[in-house]
Amino acid sequence: MNKYRAWPALVAAALLVLLVPPLVSGGDDQETGTSIPGLRVMVPNSPGGGYDITARTAVKAMEEADLSKNIEVFNLPGAGGTVGLGRIVGERGNGRLAMSMGLGVVGSVYTNHSPSSLQDTTPIARLTQEPDIIVVGKNSPYENIGELIKAWKAKPRSIPVGGGSSPGGPDHLAPMLMARAAGVAPKEVNYVPFDGGGELTASVLGGKVGFGVTGVGETRDQIAAGQLRPLAVTSAKRVPGIAAPTLKESGLDVDFSNWRGIVAPPGLDDRERDRLIALWTRLQTTEQWQNALRTNGWTPAFVAGDQFGAFLKAENDRVASILKELGLA
Repeated sequence: MNKYRAWPALVAAALLVLLVPPLVSGGDDQETGTSIPGLRVMVPNSPGGGYDITARTAVKAMEEADLSKNIEVFNLPGAGGTVGLGRIVGERGNGRLAMSMGLGVVGSVYTNHSPSSLQDTTPIARLTQEPDIIVVGKNSPYENIGELIKAWKAKPRSIPVGGGSSPGGPDHLAPMLMARAAGVAPKEVNYVPFDGGGELTASVLGGKVGFGVTGVGETRDQIAAGQLRPLAVTSAKRVPGIAAPTLKESGLDVDFSNWRGIVAPPGLDDRERDRLIALWTRLQTTEQWQNALRTNGWTPAFVAGDQFGAFLKAENDRVASILKELGLA
């Protein structure tokens, strides 16, 4: 009699196994579309710098647009971004890690003699382009770019220029190109590197450098607050919302822009690589990201995957050529 009473329980248990999906799985079933559970984005410089602002802005837009959730952004500064580069290269096969980076890391590989290069990573996407801006503190004696260049030409070593990147990065290359156009020997430029635009801005405000060169987006708040005075931008056209001429308008033949993008560790399988590319591609179409581009004055410059890889190689060759031409490599 007991065995017959047991039959209903056995049948119910069998149906439960067949009809209800298991609670524990390898996790892949949950990684669909653009959602990547456990994704972390590394910033290879200090908080407040361009890579940091780009990463946190992008992640916020992703989460608000429901592309992915609970994405962690963390900072690993050092050696112009090459400490972070070494970490990303060392995380071979990790499809849940990405790194915010840009032109500065390309140059730092040379000037810091990094054993790793961006050619060792998996290229995901280039996101934006942005000109650099020349700024001084509100109490600076220089009211315009002409006054600054005149004083700089007279005594270049006495006016230190600060940049938010290591030698070879965009904030270093821009004033070097300015110097060459103004007739100042690049070797006479007293360049002071800072690990990101946040540290640089504090030094400009504190009068520790004569002027600063960094990304437009890293200075907008301080310019709007009247703490920083913009003197010129490095792009071919003026930047909306910034009351400053271009260097070309000011008589210096310089047209220079920075860019920022995303790379991942080497050794990803096609599915992991494609999922990361899909996430950053989908971001471009969101209202949240489009608003962020306008707010920060970033020019969209999206290319992904192999196209971005080809661009990285071309930039590597371009930076090496500029550094050699300036006698800095």
